[in-house]
Amino acid sequence: MSDWILYVILAGGVAFAVSSWWGVRRLRARHIRSAVREDTHKPEPGHQKVAVILNPVKNKSLEARQAIIDACDLAGWDSPKFFETTVEDPGYGQSRQALEDGADVVLACGGDGTVRVVAESLAHKGVAMGLIPLGTGNLLARNVDLDVNDIADCIQIALFGHQRFIDTASMAIDNGITGESSTHTFLVIAGMGLDAEVLGDTKEDLKKSVGWLAYTEAGVRHLPGRRKRVTITMDDQPEQARKIRSVLFANCGLIPGGIDFIPEAMIDDGMLDIVVMSPRSALGWIAMYAKILFKHKRNLPVMNFYRSGKVTIRSQEPMATQLDGDPAGEATEVTVQVQPGSLLVRVPKAQTP
Repeated sequence: MSDWILYVILAGGVAFAVSSWWGVRRLRARHIRSAVREDTHKPEPGHQKVAVILNPVKNKSLEARQAIIDACDLAGWDSPKFFETTVEDPGYGQSRQALEDGADVVLACGGDGTVRVVAESLAHKGVAMGLIPLGTGNLLARNVDLDVNDIADCIQIALFGHQRFIDTASMAIDNGITGESSTHTFLVIAGMGLDAEVLGDTKEDLKKSVGWLAYTEAGVRHLPGRRKRVTITMDDQPEQARKIRSVLFANCGLIPGGIDFIPEAMIDDGMLDIVVMSPRSALGWIAMYAKILFKHKRNLPVMNFYRSGKVTIRSQEPMATQLDGDPAGEATEVTVQVQPGSLLVRVPKAQTP
């Protein structure tokens, strides 16, 4: 692909982000991203034992480490314990060790993968998770109203802020061809189909240079393609057959660029918002683009929205999957289920509307 074509694609991505950000800004007055089940509350006052699960290869990881140490020292607390992730263990063993050491709060200091792994370990444990966003997407941080560009403020909130319970979701991934299976937690949006293909084929060098806009280039390359036949079962109701390009499972809906992809998706309503996309041609993609961009309420035949606590998708041929932006392998069957109020997260103090 020539440079000028790439520049056109990226320019289009920028225009989409700006226009979407403006739409979200105007929408905010009638879509308040506040708790459904409860207000935020302060943790118990006094000394806290702090553990940090740190991805050491992320930019600003050294800066964040020192800032966390300084904040704990200024509060008169013991020095935080740091557990670095590795290629072999992205945070599971480190999170277990933090819990065994009696941590009162565990800070996930890294990208979306680190946050997801720490959250999986802390779910249903009642131990608070703080977010120090050092990644490209920082999906959960955006959805709990953290300023992902202000690490110092995120550290203050993670240590001294309010907290609330949010939902998590689990995805069971089965590949009937290879016999492989696994189950993982996600926090924002998982998917099966085109979206996962794009995430798995995004160029790393482009991602480092232009951030999340790199997904635009990969998306354009993957738009041509055929729909695949699947069956969809929601909340154990009778299954329905569909031909689809992609299915998204949203615990909440804000993604990079200020794009509120699914405005109705709330992070603590005990439900999943499911988007089934089945365009036949470029015209279908354009229609979906316009619906998202302009927040149209009119239903589209190629883009259907559902709400469910549990959903199962079955396909005769393997399809790519993803969890919060991380490729998760191919599957012939996925079962996604919400876990209501399962994770305690440090957040900014809720503002009265």
